[in-house]
Amino acid sequence: MKPTDPPSPESLSKKVVRGGMWVFALRFTNRSLGFIRTIILARLLAPEDFGLLGIAMLAIATLETFSQTGFQAALIRKKENVESFLDTAWTVSAVRGVLLFFILFFSAPMVASFFNSPQATVVIKVIAVSTLLSGFRNIGIIFFQKDLEFNKQFSYELSATLVDLTIAITLAFILRNVWALVWGGLAANFVRVFMSYIFHPYRPRVRLDKGEFKELFGFGKWVVGSGILVFLVTQGDDIFVGKMLGVTALGFYQMAYLISNLPATEITHVISQVTFPAYSKMQNDIPKLREAYLKVLQITAFLSFPIAGLIFVLAPDFTKIFLGEKWMPMVPAMQILVLAGLVRSIAATTGHVFYAVKRVRIDTILQLVRFVILALLIYPFTVKWGLLGAAIVVLLSIFISNIGFSFMVIKITKCSIVDFTKTIIFPLINTIMVGLVILGLKNTMGIGMLEFIMFVCVGVFGYFIAVYISDKCFDYGPQALIKESLKALRSI
Repeated sequence: MKPTDPPSPESLSKKVVRGGMWVFALRFTNRSLGFIRTIILARLLAPEDFGLLGIAMLAIATLETFSQTGFQAALIRKKENVESFLDTAWTVSAVRGVLLFFILFFSAPMVASFFNSPQATVVIKVIAVSTLLSGFRNIGIIFFQKDLEFNKQFSYELSATLVDLTIAITLAFILRNVWALVWGGLAANFVRVFMSYIFHPYRPRVRLDKGEFKELFGFGKWVVGSGILVFLVTQGDDIFVGKMLGVTALGFYQMAYLISNLPATEITHVISQVTFPAYSKMQNDIPKLREAYLKVLQITAFLSFPIAGLIFVLAPDFTKIFLGEKWMPMVPAMQILVLAGLVRSIAATTGHVFYAVKRVRIDTILQLVRFVILALLIYPFTVKWGLLGAAIVVLLSIFISNIGFSFMVIKITKCSIVDFTKTIIFPLINTIMVGLVILGLKNTMGIGMLEFIMFVCVGVFGYFIAVYISDKCFDYGPQALIKESLKALRSI
């Protein structure tokens, strides 16, 4: 088969299933280790330490977002051989990394002054090294995603996760301050650069071709525009909380966001890594694209709703048992943010459909709508209700913009409203019923470590029972999807 020939539907299905399993394994492993890391570090360090790191990461995220090229998305989407473009993409990445390092290093005092946190200056300067390292990663690793070879991505990412976990926890016991987080993150970035050349044989060289640059940027510019708006709507509230409420409040808010957004950042991330290259191969076949999208939406809703429901119901108990009393002020914001994360997980299923059919501007426009809502409401809500107010604005902005995302994906894929709604309404009803059962048990029994584990088990088993009943009575359909995936997996 020639490199430019599209794979057969059967081979693509196998690759998607196999790739999805590897991505799931990676995210599950990473987040299991990250969960352990978060609990230990939250016990050893103060919210202010997380806030200081948060300031540095916001500074990096701001510069990286406004200087991104969108080249990686462009390379993944291109059907033809992309090797001739790799040197140009890597050269731009390396130059960008060097420039970002110097900008961050010399602007550190101004950033720290903006957040009224002088101690953040040195943290930002040291963390800036991570942008330099990231710029020199081997561009060849894009083939892990482009060719759906996520087994290689698994090993590559896991090595950095283990290094971060080991160094951060070890130093936390010794230093008991923010530097445990800083050195752990830097070590992980160094390992990513080193391992990128171990895991992929491509060796980039310095070369900049104007024609290749223009072609990549022609697609990438819309990805950049959408990315900037995504940054503003996902990080703008962090910046505002850090500025208005202080470093400690930022630590609370970012921890609440980290835990509450598991449905959006984990499940959707796993699925989207596989679906973007797969959608790109279906871009000219709308019936297949519609079928694939509905399956993605169904599995996303099937997994996201129960996780969000458990986090919402058990948030106070999880925080008290695992993180400690000092983190309890973040609980109300966490419960609102988990609803925002749930809606975001549904909205996130649409973005790669827009990218695949060259309608990236739709995502950009709707992210702009979300940003306008956030910008108009964040100040009055935060001033009046603090962290809870900021969380409410985030929920409102993503809920309203999600109406637009859903409408446009229905229009593009020619999907029926009934089919779209059915994939969401059943997991919602099942989750609400299970949540009410757990609340009743909590009020009757109280809660400790053993009870917490028991309630999680009740939630999981209760949800699967509810799914089975709704599938038998109303043809909800997840059992068929699971069986199909397992059949494809066995045939690999």
